[in-house]
Amino acid sequence: MSAIATRLTACFQTVFPTLPEAQIASASQASVAAWDSTASILLVNVIEDEFGFEMDFDRLADLDTFERVHDYVVEQVGAR
Repeated sequence: MSAIATRLTACFQTVFPTLPEAQIASASQASVAAWDSTASILLVNVIEDEFGFEMDFDRLADLDTFERVHDYVVEQVGAR
C-alpha cells in the first residue's frame, strides 16, 4: 500500500470507525450505509487536514468510492 493510500485509509477510519480496515479499499457510497452527505463533508475536512490542500466541492459528487478519492488525492498532491 502506498503512503498516500495508508494516510487516506486512516482518514476513512476516522470518519467510518466501524468499517473494517480490510473493506476500506473497496468502500463506496453504495456499500457503506454511513456514507451520506454529512459523512462526505466530514471526510473532505479530514482529508484536507491530512494532506494540506483544499478539495474542489464541485467534484464531490464524483468522489463516491475510496478508489476515486485516492486518485483525486494523488492528482492533487502530485500537482503541488
